[in-house]
Amino acid sequence: MSEAAAGPSVASPVPSLQADDFALLGLPRRFALDRATLDERWKQLQRQTHPDRFATQGAAAQRVAMQWSVRVNEAYARLKDPIKRAAYWCELHGVPVRADSNTAMPPDFLMQQMQWREALDEASDEAAVQALLDDVRQTRDRLLADLAQAIDQRQDAQAAVSHVRALMFVERFAEDLYHRLERL
Repeated sequence: MSEAAAGPSVASPVPSLQADDFALLGLPRRFALDRATLDERWKQLQRQTHPDRFATQGAAAQRVAMQWSVRVNEAYARLKDPIKRAAYWCELHGVPVRADSNTAMPPDFLMQQMQWREALDEASDEAAVQALLDDVRQTRDRLLADLAQAIDQRQDAQAAVSHVRALMFVERFAEDLYHRLERL
């Protein structure tokens, strides 16, 4: 069987295309990941699975290599983004985020959102928007730390889902702030 059909040839056991992203990249199933290790595993797998390596082995081998390459890229894209990684971890633990249908948030976070929106409406200069962005970044950092603890220390998928949904809002609001800064 060709290398492409069998999957990447690595020193560790070869995962299947259906392996979860963590297993596919040979990483622990946790929130805190070393970015350099993630990048290196992705590069290794890309070198092993890139369709160009199988150009002389025919169409079938190239198709399989393409499947592997796409799957490796998808896993890498999901794991390199902390919010996507956390949402994926929650899904693997039976608690999908369902951000489109479950918008429940703690009352204190809803109040924070309202205060931020009001502050943005009232912000008339770059300094005010920048101050608001700094506050949002601090909240993001705190939520990421809480998320890491919920996943890596407590293995609490329910709490992690709540943090992921809050972070999704924070990211969208930060984008609004960046756009406002560009206009000022």
